[in-house]
Amino acid sequence: TFEKILIANRGEIACRVIKTCKKMGIKTVAIHSDVDANAVHVKMADESVCVGPAPTSKSYLNMDAIMEVIRKTRAQAVSLNVSICCSCFIYRKQKSQKGVTFIGPDTHAIQAMGDKIESKLLAKNAKVNTIPGFDGVVKDADEAVRIAREIGYPVMIKASAGGGGKGMRIAWDDEETREGFRFSSQEAASSFGDDRLLIEKFIDNPRHIEIQVLADKHGNALWLNERECSIQRRNQKVVEEAPSTFLDPETRRAMGEQAVALAKAVKYSSAGTVEFLVDSSKNFYFLEMNTRLQVEHPVTECITGLDLVQEMIRVAKGYPLRHKQADIPINGWAVECRVYAEDPYKSFGLPSIGKLSQYQEPLHLPSVRVDSGIQQGSDISIYYDPMISKLITYGSNRAEALKRMEEALDNYVIRGVAHNISLLREVIIHPRFVQGDISTKFLPEVYPDGFKGHKLTDLERRELLATAASLYVAEQLRSQRFLGTPRIPIAKSKRSSWELSVRLGDGIYPVAVSKDGPSFSVEVDGMKLNVTSEWNLASPLLSVTIDGTQRTIQRISRNASGETNIQFLGTVYKLQILTKVAAELSKYMPEKAAEDTSSILRSPMPGTVVAVSVKPGDMVRNGIYISAFLSYILQKFLLGA
Repeated sequence: TFEKILIANRGEIACRVIKTCKKMGIKTVAIHSDVDANAVHVKMADESVCVGPAPTSKSYLNMDAIMEVIRKTRAQAVSLNVSICCSCFIYRKQKSQKGVTFIGPDTHAIQAMGDKIESKLLAKNAKVNTIPGFDGVVKDADEAVRIAREIGYPVMIKASAGGGGKGMRIAWDDEETREGFRFSSQEAASSFGDDRLLIEKFIDNPRHIEIQVLADKHGNALWLNERECSIQRRNQKVVEEAPSTFLDPETRRAMGEQAVALAKAVKYSSAGTVEFLVDSSKNFYFLEMNTRLQVEHPVTECITGLDLVQEMIRVAKGYPLRHKQADIPINGWAVECRVYAEDPYKSFGLPSIGKLSQYQEPLHLPSVRVDSGIQQGSDISIYYDPMISKLITYGSNRAEALKRMEEALDNYVIRGVAHNISLLREVIIHPRFVQGDISTKFLPEVYPDGFKGHKLTDLERRELLATAASLYVAEQLRSQRFLGTPRIPIAKSKRSSWELSVRLGDGIYPVAVSKDGPSFSVEVDGMKLNVTSEWNLASPLLSVTIDGTQRTIQRISRNASGETNIQFLGTVYKLQILTKVAAELSKYMPEKAAEDTSSILRSPMPGTVVAVSVKPGDMVRNGIYISAFLSYILQKFLLGA
């Protein structure tokens, strides 16, 4: 193999590549920006070099700096994971660093598949099913309207050089087409430096299913089964699994064979992903080909037993594939959840920034894998993707994999930033998801008014109230002792019962707690529940058994006024626990006045303001004018974020 590889990336994917390199005995060089000097991938690598300031264009996409690092460190190969950067690297190394190998496909495949217009034409020529649409470049809004009318509404307007859901708009009429053309071209230019657009027929209510391919430089190519990626928000994947509940063997084989045909048509040589949209009748249409290692590749590794990074390195070195198509199995089931530093209560996830004050991955559980590039104390900044990790669980069947994912999410400790654990947990336990009844519209259909967190049943509400009350009493008892002995030796004998008042949401509930050995007997709503735990209050995780049902909870915070935040069934609930006397007196406490935000315009997410179109003294009117102004400012803000 190679003696030394440069990892021109960051975060979890850089760590993922380094792990395989260590397994293969290959030394690694990490590049990093100045703000990533203490990042996990930097610590894992054998060598590290700073290539510039925080913005990716000045560091991780700075090809001049990367080429200089290659020269200085004498790396024999380079692993990159950004297609634009890959193509640029291949061109430059042909001119200067001819002895350096790129771990990935050649420049022709990257450029052909990176351009959605060209890739669609190539797919047609390779006899791959494609979505009906206009195959050229749309010149202006008027032409966009004309093309949309010819195709028939609804249509999808998308950036030719795009990816990750950026530069994409659905249009249902002429007005939305004009608006979509303007916004998509602006976003495409801002994100990719290329404002070219294409228009396709929008496949309503489809599934997003992709095929993993692996090809070598000797003309061999395999399809490594499919991944179901239909759970999305803003055209970005949230939950993935392999295999798909929807495909039958015949459809799987047909999709795999077309994916391999496309790979061979562009002389592809590495790991890649061919993405399809699949309708309710199992008709499938080519969407795009990603010429890199996908975020969701671990689920494929789980069910096939292959290390895709190792295979990519072997292919880059010139070895033929070690496997035949008949050797590729589907063993068990794997599910991946993308854990983001995002607020799921805002548009299913707007980025959150901050420092991870406490972080603990659920690796103590069986069949759990976590691909991450952060640790306790890491900063989630505005400069990079807010992904915290990829959480993967594996089981002999889908039910087992989902049950393990549910447990893993409950045992995942993330403090300091908002995160989407609550949304992920709700998705995987939802009856529609469990039955496999999903599409790319799953989230807006299931949560038409936005995600609100877990809705407690009456039994779950009683369990939460009983747990919170028991936790309060356990803490009161602990505070009476120091190093196992009473703080006040002459104190009266221990209490054995407590009358409490617990506020949850808009309700106030009387709760009676009595101690019974290591357990608590709790009366809520006239019903008694037995709550048992080791009551290790120093641990971020607390395993509680309530009438025989085991729950893993997290106490996120508490204060002296009895307010406490508890993560229960994935969602954080705010409670206030007071003694009966304190609750009666609390009504005399003045309430804090709510902040007047009528004159404040708050950003929905962190980012950079790239334009302000008014100045002090300008007149604005309430109604359509101010709405249009705010819409314009928000679009400008999001484009620059």
